[in-house]
Amino acid sequence: MKRILLAALVLMLMAGDLWALEVKGVPIDPAVTLQGQTLELNGVGTRKKFFMAIYVGSLYTAKKVSSGEEAAMDAGGKLIRMNFLYDKLDRQKIVESFAEGLAANSPDLQGSEDVTRFLSWFSKDFVRGDVVDLELDGDGTVSARHNGALLGRLKSPALARGVLLIYLGKKPADDDLKSGMLGQD
Repeated sequence: MKRILLAALVLMLMAGDLWALEVKGVPIDPAVTLQGQTLELNGVGTRKKFFMAIYVGSLYTAKKVSSGEEAAMDAGGKLIRMNFLYDKLDRQKIVESFAEGLAANSPDLQGSEDVTRFLSWFSKDFVRGDVVDLELDGDGTVSARHNGALLGRLKSPALARGVLLIYLGKKPADDDLKSGMLGQD
């Protein structure tokens, strides 16, 4: 009997992929590597608008954070990953959403050259299946990737904080998404 239990335990450990997290049909990586640093999944949630699921959002951090303030103060790298579920999100809506989130949580950045440059990176629509990564390096470098292709990179600690606060600030894009990214769901 002990051998059977031991064999079952070994099989379960070897089949770790079977226990992988999936949200809305999107497989969620337990960890990612950013600039040579391993980031662990902090939390995951779904961005909804008018009861429609827009994307699954995942937050990866160097150390576990449980509040927006804690995340903003942490000097480690972070990755915000958006796996799009919605059929098509127009480029203009994407830019407006980022601009609104920055204005709501980082009004001092409004109209800045860094924000203008960041918003200019998003020149294509997002469609179902697209993956958008917002990389926030520990040194304040912000990078954006669309399906792995680099859209832009800019060193600006203020912008890095502002981008993070779009999701985790006092006026987040989506309260439920914020709670999920902070591992509170």
